[in-house]
Order: sequence, then C-alpha cells, then structure tokens
Amino acid sequence: MLVLWCPDWPAVAAVAAAGEVLTRPAAVFSANRVVACTEVARAGGVRRGMRRREAESRCPGLAVFGADAGRDARLFETVAQAAEDLVVGLEVVRPGLIAVPVAGAAGYYGGEPRLAEELLDQVAAAAGVECQIGVSEGLFAATLAARRGELVEPGRAAEFLAPLPITELDQPDADRAELVDLLVRLGLRTLGAFAALGERDVTARFGRAGVLAHRLARGLSDRPPLRRRPPPELSLTETFDPVLARVDVAAFLAKNLGTRFHAALADHGLACTRLGIYATTENGEQLGRVWRCAEPLTPQGVAERVRWQFEGWLRAAPGERPTSGVARLRLEPEETVEGRSLQLGLWRGSGPGTGEDEAAERAGRVFTRVQSLLGPEGVLTPLLDGGRDPAGRVRLVPWGDPREPGTPPDATWPARLPAPSPATVFDRPLPVQIVDEQGRPVGCTARKRLTAPPRLLRVAGGPPRQITGWAGPWPVTSGRRSTGPQQARLQLLLDGDGDEPGQAVLVLCSGTENPKWTVEGSYD
Repeated sequence: MLVLWCPDWPAVAAVAAAGEVLTRPAAVFSANRVVACTEVARAGGVRRGMRRREAESRCPGLAVFGADAGRDARLFETVAQAAEDLVVGLEVVRPGLIAVPVAGAAGYYGGEPRLAEELLDQVAAAAGVECQIGVSEGLFAATLAARRGELVEPGRAAEFLAPLPITELDQPDADRAELVDLLVRLGLRTLGAFAALGERDVTARFGRAGVLAHRLARGLSDRPPLRRRPPPELSLTETFDPVLARVDVAAFLAKNLGTRFHAALADHGLACTRLGIYATTENGEQLGRVWRCAEPLTPQGVAERVRWQFEGWLRAAPGERPTSGVARLRLEPEETVEGRSLQLGLWRGSGPGTGEDEAAERAGRVFTRVQSLLGPEGVLTPLLDGGRDPAGRVRLVPWGDPREPGTPPDATWPARLPAPSPATVFDRPLPVQIVDEQGRPVGCTARKRLTAPPRLLRVAGGPPRQITGWAGPWPVTSGRRSTGPQQARLQLLLDGDGDEPGQAVLVLCSGTENPKWTVEGSYD
C-alpha cells in the first residue's frame, strides 16, 4: 500500500480558504483546543491539544481558524485529482490522506521510488501542496511510513513498527485513546512490546478492540484479507429532479441516503469499509471517488462522506467543477465486512448487539424522515456546552449534525452557578417578591450581599411560601465589564404547602435600589 500524506492538512486548507500565506503561523481549533497547526506555528511553540489562550500567548500573531471538515474535503479534492492523473484505484482515507495499491503503479513507473517521485512532483505542480509518501504492508504501517517519508521493504513492516511509540495506535479515524492509555499504564511503551504479547492473552484482556490494535502493531491488516463482495442490489441509486447544484441541499439529502444505505447493508449482516460515491451530471459528466474507512461506516459516516464529496465537486475552482448539477447519484459498497456491531443478540439487554441498538436505529430513521418533512430544525437534540448560567449551557443541535461542544463543559468558568444545576429551566422566568421577617423587600448590594435574610417568597396571585434555607448570592457576569443592572442568583429552599412537598428553586435578583426577583428554574 502506498500512502500520500499532506501534513497539517486542516491548517493548510484553512489558510488557503482564507487567502492567507503559509509563512504566517496558523492553527485550527475545535472546542477551544488546537487540532492542527502549520509548521511555522509549531516552531513558535504551538502544539496539538493546547488551549487557545496558551497557544496565542506562545505564538503572537497566530491566525485562528475553526474546524471545518467540509472545507478540508473540498480543497483536498484538487490533491486527489492530481494524484489520480498518475495512478488508478485511488482511495481517500480522510482529507489529507490518500491510499493507493502500489503493485500495478510501481511496475508501470519502474519501481516504488520512481512512483513516489512522480507523485510528489505531480501534486506539487498541479495542487501547489507539499506532501510525503510512504509504502508498507497495510494502511496503518503505510500511514506511519508516510509520516516519516520511508519506503519499507516487503516483509519488514513489523520491524519498522517495533520501535515506534504505542501512542501511534490512536489515529484520527480510530478512537483508541482509552486503550492506548491503558497500555501505557501497563508499561507497554512501544508497538513492538505490544506485538510481542500472545494473541490469546490480548483477546482475553482487551477484547475485540485490543485484537485489532494488536494486528496493526504486528504489521498486519486490521481485518483479514478475505472480504465479502456485496451483491449488486445493495448499491443505492438516487435520481434528482431538479438537479443538485447546492451543497446545503446535498448535505440535507445525504442524511436520508446514509440511513437507507446503512440499513440495507445491516439487513444482510454487513457493514461498509470502502464507500464508492459516483455521480452523473445533467450534461452527462461522470464523477467518482472511493473513500476508505478504518472502521465500518455508520449512517452518519456515510452522510458525512457524501457531503464532503459534494463539497469537493460543487465548490471546486472554476474549470475543475462540473458544468451542471448532479442528476444521478450512486452509493456503491466497494468492500464490506461482517457487521458484528450490527448483529442483534439472542437475549435482550444493554450494550452493543442488543434490542436497544435496533430501537435506536429505528428511531434514527424516523428522525431523518421527520426532517425530510419539516426541515433540519424539525428534530433537535440537546447538547451540554460550556457557560455560566443553566439556560446558556444547553444548546439544541439538529439531528445528524456533529454534536461537538463549542467550549468544554467542564472548563473553569468564573462566577458559574455551582452544581447541581436546576432540573427545570423556565423559558420565561416567573416574577416573584422576596421579603424578610418584617415584610420588607430583600435586595442585593453592589458587593453581592443580601440586605436581610429572606423569609417569604410571594408569587402574584398565589399564597406566600416560607423560605427555610438559602445559598448564595452568586454574581452574574459575562466575563466583561457590564453597564447594565447588577445581578445575582440564589438557591432557595421553600417549605411545603399543605400536601405539597418542599421545593428548591433558583432565583435571580436584578438591580440594587429597586430589586426585581424572578424564578429561573426548579430543582425537582
């Protein structure tokens, strides 16, 4: 396998999309942490996983960009087309990484070194991008070889991998962070040390995920070489009238297509690991690309790759994009494996392979159908995000969109309300009055102290409730200097009313001279 790797591709793509130059330090952030940076930024001390504030303090003048998978895929299509001019059977693993079966191409160009030189020159000339090439057995070993610019001799993949750190197992397309952390704590520091373990012992201790990682560490493929060729009827073909000429429309339709494609394979006990996306435009142009995946694709994974590919086709540079919209789309399962994670268990229970998984799959299809009728905003799911107040920490995300918090929920937020948060947060806060033992209104001073202990809470049109306990106040701040009224929050414990049990509520005080109190939430 030959792998062509474009270093720091998310950062390179972000810089290119913004019209900047690579000589300026730049970094791409997700959830306020660095996910990729340019070589210039790395020389300035920026590292992956670093918080934005620390990265900017280490590297003044750092250009900051947000993560955008669609942008990365769109710009990478130029690189894929440049490589495809020289080799056939090209597969996009992810934006920034291409895999090519090396045997035929190497024979045509007179050997692997010559093929690597031709590809490097072709990509640099046609796409203006620097890349590195590696060759080895299997995608995993070839990817690590590309990062080091090495052509590993046949049969020496295990020898090449042995001295590399065990952390190399945690690749972007396969989440093995927990497994790697466990292996490190057990004293296994290199791939060779892990590969030396017996396969039976690995199976007993680490399960299926450990067996796959163990195969990679030994220089083997993550899956056995014999794979089932899917029957032709599992291909999904869709015709569009009017034609697809907008990325946002294609992205919306991709959700439904991904669900249907995945469900058809699951009915046959299969899962897709190589997805072919083929399109015919209104003018008869033929477009196609194959995406290789380390893990079996989920419905969301299929939809994402369809969306990324449409980004590449429809937003390509003038002269490279199709002359008309897409009239026909075909999803082809180029390679499948047994869908163990999709197989229903004999007994109902919890975990993979149970009835709950089937119910979740059916619910996902229903949600996608509802969205096709009501639009993307027709089905929303809550996401816990970072923030100071309870209402602001909950963000509603359309079903199928990436559920990535804008800021880490557990980050340090000055003046944040302490846990626990209210079980119910009201859309419209309820106005109330809070008085002391003498019936005088209770207020909050500029130093965020109560003018008197609160004793009664009165709701307009209702009887007063006795306050048996309280905590706070906590100042309300946005992190910036505010010119509005001073605000503070309290937690109040109300006595039961007749047969009604006691209740805890969250109240907000606005203003100091004529305070206004509202109930924001209830602790059920």
